[in-house]
Amino acid sequence: MPSTDQRTEYLTATTTIDAPPEAVFDALTDAREWWSRNIIGHTADLDDEFVFTDDVRYPGETARTKTGIRFCRFQLTEVQPPHRLVWHAVDAELTFIDDHREWTATDVVFEVTPGPEGTDLRLTHVGLTAESECFEACSRGWTFFVTTSIPALVTTGIGAPIARYTDVR
Repeated sequence: MPSTDQRTEYLTATTTIDAPPEAVFDALTDAREWWSRNIIGHTADLDDEFVFTDDVRYPGETARTKTGIRFCRFQLTEVQPPHRLVWHAVDAELTFIDDHREWTATDVVFEVTPGPEGTDLRLTHVGLTAESECFEACSRGWTFFVTTSIPALVTTGIGAPIARYTDVR
């Protein structure tokens, strides 16, 4: 059952997926298939670094066509298959809010646990609280990827990531 849990200190989105924890964890480490085709770098192993942008017209940190997440550079600081994955936001530029660096030094924590109805997936964006300027927009975004794109990737092999910039004309 998908949900956004706003009772916790930090932004959290959860869902249950009808698949083993290993399949869910494997999908998480392939962020191009569920989050964005524009990711530059690697997203699977400890100390990997990658850059995310939500701009579908220009790659990486050169994003410039609209307001949004111009870029965020992450480093994987914890990789514990099939239970836990942590992305640390090393640097970020969010142009849709006044505090453009709001994601900098935050952590995106994925926890994967077996449950009675499948595998429970919990994303917590540590550092983003209800007082954070991007909380509502970021909550909608993370909830979509956790409750729609990742389960689709796990169960059908096809997620719903942001389009690859060269595929948009």
